[in-house]
Amino acid sequence: MANKETVKPLKRRFHYHNHLLDDATKEMNEWTGENKVVEIHLFAMFSEVFKAHNRDDAESLFIVGTRNTTPSLEAVSVTPVKPWLFSRVFAVLGSSFVLLAMLFLVFRSNNAVPGMIFIGSLTVPFSLLIMFFEMNVFQNLSVYQLLTIFLVGGILSLVATMILYSLIPSGNGTSWESALIVGFIEETAKMLVIAFFINRFQLNYIFNGLLVGAAIGAGFAVFETAGYTGQYGLVTLLMRSWQAIGTHTIWSAIMGAAIILAKDRHQPVTGSNMVAPKFLRFYLLAILLHAAWDWNAPFAVLDMLYLQQWVLIAIGWLAIYVLVNAGLREARTLQGQRILKATQLGR
Repeated sequence: MANKETVKPLKRRFHYHNHLLDDATKEMNEWTGENKVVEIHLFAMFSEVFKAHNRDDAESLFIVGTRNTTPSLEAVSVTPVKPWLFSRVFAVLGSSFVLLAMLFLVFRSNNAVPGMIFIGSLTVPFSLLIMFFEMNVFQNLSVYQLLTIFLVGGILSLVATMILYSLIPSGNGTSWESALIVGFIEETAKMLVIAFFINRFQLNYIFNGLLVGAAIGAGFAVFETAGYTGQYGLVTLLMRSWQAIGTHTIWSAIMGAAIILAKDRHQPVTGSNMVAPKFLRFYLLAILLHAAWDWNAPFAVLDMLYLQQWVLIAIGWLAIYVLVNAGLREARTLQGQRILKATQLGR
């Protein structure tokens, strides 16, 4: 009897948390145009990570996006995405960093430090970028285009950020007001560059927006982390590296998808798209996530085990999951429209 009485509060707590998650996904999903709860299945999504894959499997993913390897709309897969290659890229980059760290610590070689800064800054953001590349079911962006967006877009977003910083006073970046201004400046700078590349490559799908946003956010994160590490040392590199799982790459991917949601299909991004509710909601979410991340909250409990960061990472990934669901829904809808049109023409 005592055991049953103990289980009841646990059940109520579980149902409360589950209900809270459902409410959050439903609210975000409404921003994409569907009034429905999105079920979260992270283990299913990443199930391929733990399976064996050969070199041919990896190489077949890297050759997509060319004139000859971009599938037709009818051939696009609309099954739940299951990325895995990113984990192998992470393993390669992570192993490289460990070897460089051994070179520095064991042999006292200062020549290893630049390599540690470069690889350490690159490991998490670039691995996340490969994940978004895998999830782009339309497979209409090549590795060459992706690297162009990653490098040039990342640097352009930093340039745009510095221009905005010169125009808008931002304060110390740790108070709530200052953190909000910093979030606005950096996310707006990245958003402008994301919109430019979406127009440059004439992209029209939610998965494209996620990928372009992730590429620019990853580039921004790599260069920013390398710069801060040069100023403040390797401890900064280690801190920013693990935290990169939920910062610039994720925030920018959210904005990229939002731009696609707001713009008319097969039309360029315009200023009117930037004031559409479908864009503004996710744009403001990215700004608030960034601001809350930088904010030096006056609550000691949030410093325990980096609770503040983990909560913000979870919210960011929740938005990504909802947008991935919206991307798959978009692909299914477009395929259905194509089939219906073909059927009508056949008559």
